[in-house]
Amino acid sequence: MMRSRTAIAVALCALGWVAGCNNYNNSVQYATGATITNISPSGVPAGAQDTILTVTASAVNGFTQQSVVEWNYQKLKTNFLDVTAITAVVPANLLTKASTAYVTVYAPQSGTGQNGLSNSLAFYIVGAPNPQPTITTISPNTAVACGANCSKVSVGITVTGTNFLPFSNNGGSVVAFVGVSTSQKATALVINSFSSTEMKATIPGTLLSAPDPNAAIVVINPQVIPCVVNCPYPVGTDGGTSNPVSFAVTGTAAASTLAAAAEETPAVSQDGRYVAFSSQQSDITQIMVRDTCLGASAECVPSTKVVSTAADGTPGNADSHTPVMSADGRYVAYSSAATNLLENAPAGRQIYLRDTCIGAGATCKPATSLISTDPEGALTGTECVFPSISSSGRFVAFVAITASQDPNKVKSPTGAANSGLRQVFIRDTCLGASNCTAKTTRISLQPGDVPADPTKPAGPALSGLAKQIALADGKTSTVFTSTVPVNDQIFLAATSHEK
Repeated sequence: MMRSRTAIAVALCALGWVAGCNNYNNSVQYATGATITNISPSGVPAGAQDTILTVTASAVNGFTQQSVVEWNYQKLKTNFLDVTAITAVVPANLLTKASTAYVTVYAPQSGTGQNGLSNSLAFYIVGAPNPQPTITTISPNTAVACGANCSKVSVGITVTGTNFLPFSNNGGSVVAFVGVSTSQKATALVINSFSSTEMKATIPGTLLSAPDPNAAIVVINPQVIPCVVNCPYPVGTDGGTSNPVSFAVTGTAAASTLAAAAEETPAVSQDGRYVAFSSQQSDITQIMVRDTCLGASAECVPSTKVVSTAADGTPGNADSHTPVMSADGRYVAYSSAATNLLENAPAGRQIYLRDTCIGAGATCKPATSLISTDPEGALTGTECVFPSISSSGRFVAFVAITASQDPNKVKSPTGAANSGLRQVFIRDTCLGASNCTAKTTRISLQPGDVPADPTKPAGPALSGLAKQIALADGKTSTVFTSTVPVNDQIFLAATSHEK
């Protein structure tokens, strides 16, 4: 206890808060001299030459002609100017290494308890200034506004550039979002990983609630020391803010259609043993698969597992919906807004295929792949929903929705933009095939502003062998393959796939 008290007393002495201290801590005197209010400069770079220090005091409790500036209680050559200002020379040999010094002023006084010491102010001897960061790319650089469902949404971004600083460097670089949702003020994001040229961060859904085509991402490097006036480096040469890079928040795509999909139909394997369905887990909708053990051996124990997961088993960080299942129950396709299922996945709802390894050998490792991908670029900027899967799991059909960029088409009572385009695609994953290259084929498209009933969303239905695909809204669609009409709204299109 004695050691602790002594340490505290010594520390207070060093700061100039306590005078007359000794090893027994039995004589304590507070500063009774001048009240100093400012020192200029407040710091210099390490290795600076002799520096003239100006010390300012309160006019009520100011300096005398006998006042002497002290540097860590070492007296300096002092020049009295008036009761509120004195100067002193700090020699270069005191400025060689980065550190913090304390400046006080002493004036001889008489009387009990009068020590003549002022309060102390810190003087910073600093190392090299921090560089200004630059941003080269952001991926993804767009997201779909989440409207009223933002609490369950987040978007992961990868920022590449130069001069990113670690946290140990006076706080480190900050990735910040600037937009309408932040009143155009830079708001720091959570950084998930860091290197000097790449940072991964997460944009929370609270910043993505409404369309904002002019939002941006910036990186901010701190100053070596927090400084507003009398800084050791000229303004703009220590740390600073990078170039802003656009991050567009687009209108919600087919919001009424996605909301209507909340009540979903479960999927079942051909033998009825496996069932895929959506279920709330920690306030986020996940895709689950239930093994009912129907038709299995007596040793089988019914179980349920989450399939909307990342590679490390972490559940998706946003809602997943509309599961479909291959005949044997091994493959499950679904739509998800989660950003952690695959690295560098597109923003917004996408179609994923999960190999659950049900019925496969012990060497099979469960894996997730992105289905809504297209090297031709037709899927860029779309949200993808309503998957349909072939019996083998090799083919997956889905709807891709492109949000309208025309503000005059914002007619929804919720304020959501009407869909600018609805397209049906089919993805050949090449599962189980040899000498096959995975590809995505567009089957049809239609304008998104047709007078359809938004409360009855419709997706494609793929036949078991994926040779045909049933499509809705036949009157307004453009189809890129031969078709057979079913009635005045539904038609059956050939997929050109042989298997």
